[in-house]
Amino acid sequence: MPLDATLTPAEVLDRPQQRKYLDPFRQWQGIPSIERTRGGRLYVNFYTGEDTEKGGNFVVVDTSDDNGATWEHVRFVVSHPDPEIRAYDPCLWADPLGRLWMTWNQSRDFFDGRVGVWVSICENPDDSDPQWSPPRRIGNGLMMNKPTVTAAGEWLFPTAIWACHPPTEDHPDMADERFSNVYVTTDQGRTFHYRGGADVPNRSFDEHMIVEKQDGALWMLVRCFDGIGESYSVDGGATWEPGKRSHIDGPCSRFHIRRLASGRLLMINHVGFNERSDRTDIEEQGNVKAWKGRSHLSALLSEDDGRTWPYALLLDERDDVSYPDATEGTDGYIYVTYDWERFAHRNIYLARFTEDDILKGTIHDERSATAILVNHAGALSEKY
Repeated sequence: MPLDATLTPAEVLDRPQQRKYLDPFRQWQGIPSIERTRGGRLYVNFYTGEDTEKGGNFVVVDTSDDNGATWEHVRFVVSHPDPEIRAYDPCLWADPLGRLWMTWNQSRDFFDGRVGVWVSICENPDDSDPQWSPPRRIGNGLMMNKPTVTAAGEWLFPTAIWACHPPTEDHPDMADERFSNVYVTTDQGRTFHYRGGADVPNRSFDEHMIVEKQDGALWMLVRCFDGIGESYSVDGGATWEPGKRSHIDGPCSRFHIRRLASGRLLMINHVGFNERSDRTDIEEQGNVKAWKGRSHLSALLSEDDGRTWPYALLLDERDDVSYPDATEGTDGYIYVTYDWERFAHRNIYLARFTEDDILKGTIHDERSATAILVNHAGALSEKY
């Protein structure tokens, strides 16, 4: 391997059979992402490998052709040949052209101060033999959440250089990018460039997402130690207002936000409910009650561009459910994936529901369901 192996691509492996990649032998797993293709195939990926989050981590991709009833496990794996390099925090995204993007990050060990976002693109994700393009590096930092397509047709990729870790001597040049950043492509992914970044107080591992508001402003939400922070940009992401605490709470964990085809905003977050408002670990910010721990993962709807979130559907009330990602299928259903107890139960789950389910606050549609098992790692004799 070259001295700086982080700048060399990982490999996308097709149905690998090496023992370490297979479900029974993985020791932990989490941080999933999901996408549904135009033809209806579900892709879910997550990362795992070794005994914790360090060099040697790799990405596993599972697929389903029956909306999650059954899965082909370990359909693809993204793995770097250098054991000190980890591939992690993957993201799946279907672009406006119908191509499936799979991004991941590469770092030497846990965090090397620069990292790097890599992508491989599949133009035939519904075929029996999907083909992935050679991986290429598109920016510095880490990205684990889906891009945003603006009304102007620009694709904004949310990347970050973690501010919660000190700069490394190896990469002093990253000082100007130690923010919640935006990389942009204006030519449908052929080229990328750094556009700007937001400085949000108390940001943690960033994990930010961007929504284009109805007035054209960009609204960035950022994971922070004290909840969810925010910043706004009115020039396409080149400059950002000074960050501040938003009106939305959170337990310092990943969340998901997106605009649905209906025009409403969807958020997946950890929240409490009115009938449990006597709990001392709930704080109210605006009208969103958030739990202090990673429990009560819920789907929320806003009809006023994110000012209030009056509708909630509980997806999973257990402790240590976390890191949701979501997509809206052409079939009208919302698909959410998340993990549960990465090092103990090691489960990846799927929830499938409609906007009407959220509006009613309960599963109403006959095809909707929660806690659908996608993948379990560990000995086959263990119960899920």
